[in-house]
Amino acid sequence: MNPALLDLRNVSVLRGGGLAVENLDLSISSGEIVALLGLNGAGKTSLLRAVMGLEPLAAGAVRFRDRNLGHLATPDRARLGIGYCPEGRRLFPGMSVSDALHAASRGSARERDERIDEIMRLFPLLEDILGQDCWRLSGGQQQVVAIARALMPRPEILLLDEPSLGLAPVICQDLFPAIRRLANLGAGVLLAEQSLVHALAVADRVAVLHRGRLLLDARAREVSHEHLKHLLLSEGEPG
Repeated sequence: MNPALLDLRNVSVLRGGGLAVENLDLSISSGEIVALLGLNGAGKTSLLRAVMGLEPLAAGAVRFRDRNLGHLATPDRARLGIGYCPEGRRLFPGMSVSDALHAASRGSARERDERIDEIMRLFPLLEDILGQDCWRLSGGQQQVVAIARALMPRPEILLLDEPSLGLAPVICQDLFPAIRRLANLGAGVLLAEQSLVHALAVADRVAVLHRGRLLLDARAREVSHEHLKHLLLSEGEPG
């Protein structure tokens, strides 16, 4: 196992006047996909937002490459090498796909073009839609663009929030293998998901959140689909 790239220790997250996540320990290494599983309201989004500095911590520490991020602002965390693709895609509708990708990188025009070429090898469908306006794209195409945008600055770790939400199964069949290829190239991935099928197809480890508490952190190959389903629907007892 590689040393932890992202390390969360005793993390509690405040949201809406209460604790959305409580006393959580979790780590992600380079080249590893950790699937963060949980139903709506489990705390998945709150945790990802806290890693990016978008939600306050009530306790604990978020460390990236053994650096305590503390009060570091969101743009500074991104510059350190943390990428974030939020739920809902949140693309600028008036931009073309090419413009959206170029706007996500501070490199020279040549460096941005080279990076787009690299990302197109992960997501070949980008080549056919680079000139299209984002608002004209299907939901699946928009999700790919949102992930590609997050990858433009070459993050060392990518936080993905519900990438399968609202997508047709045929789109997911292409999307999740691309996420696996990204990890195989060395990136760490924290993948918040409700779909057990898609998560288990690509994850190295699974972490189950229930009402803000971590019930399980285990190797994906060592946990059955039925056991995970039981935990997700439980009342908070690991059993």
